[in-house]
Amino acid sequence: MIITLAPYMGAFLLTTMESKTMSQAEQLSAQTGRAAKPPLSNKTFEDAFGFNPAPFSLESLVSSKLFSPQKVVVYGVPGVGKTTFAATWPKPILLRTEDGAGALDIPTFPQIAQTTEDLQEAIAALTRGNHDFKTLILDSLDWAEPLVWKRVCEQGQKENIEDFGFGKGYVKVDDKWRGLQNMLDNLRQKCGMHIVCIAHAVPVTFDPPDSDSYQRYTLKMHKRASALWTEWAEMLLFINYKSRIVEAKDSGKSKAKGTGERVIYTQERPAYQAKTRWPLQDEIYIGNDPTWAEFHKQLHDASEGAYNGN
Repeated sequence: MIITLAPYMGAFLLTTMESKTMSQAEQLSAQTGRAAKPPLSNKTFEDAFGFNPAPFSLESLVSSKLFSPQKVVVYGVPGVGKTTFAATWPKPILLRTEDGAGALDIPTFPQIAQTTEDLQEAIAALTRGNHDFKTLILDSLDWAEPLVWKRVCEQGQKENIEDFGFGKGYVKVDDKWRGLQNMLDNLRQKCGMHIVCIAHAVPVTFDPPDSDSYQRYTLKMHKRASALWTEWAEMLLFINYKSRIVEAKDSGKSKAKGTGERVIYTQERPAYQAKTRWPLQDEIYIGNDPTWAEFHKQLHDASEGAYNGN
């Protein structure tokens, strides 16, 4: 009679290995006089060593409702106070690609960034440095765009971004923008800093597939770059002056009038792009308040106190 052992070999080997392992554990316990400790839970391991060894285990589940440092793009018409608003975020530091913040008293790098390497060096310094800054302001994206184009042309040995032909230069620019975004994301995660990027606004013709063309405000950048930064941002805020339309009695023509009162728009409308995942008012009236307090109050309330503006 022939007995087939193959189906049982796996179980036999596993039982043998378990017995051997248990024997070694028992021997170690006997030598040290202490019982063998159970393995650390993911939570205990994370508390002890600073990272979760199994972030996709069921034991690691957390609530998705978290307030992380924000990724913000602020854009608006000239002189509306974009940099002034950004400076009211917690403990800011300014990284400039243009010279437009001379009236503000906030810490800044002494030199205006003139190359993409300058931008990278400043972000890297904040990432690895010892400081208590909580917000990086990049002012501005549209002034950084020529620096990115220049670097792409240097690496591709071209005189102009259009010389790559068929839009290939702008595809290469996308890679440079993503590299910068990755550095900003790394700074945000490692140092817990808000990232507030500033851009100017420009009206462009928008051609929706379901209606006639119309004008809307968007970032003053190439459409590919504008789309990248719009997608990257958790909050895309459009700032404009509050105005009202009045009809002149003598000519019958309509005119826009305003008193310099400012409004932050947080949700997209046909006239502008905007978004936020926090339940803020669609239009946050600021008026002439230099502290922009109403915005910070609404973000504080929407985040249930997680954001305190300090």
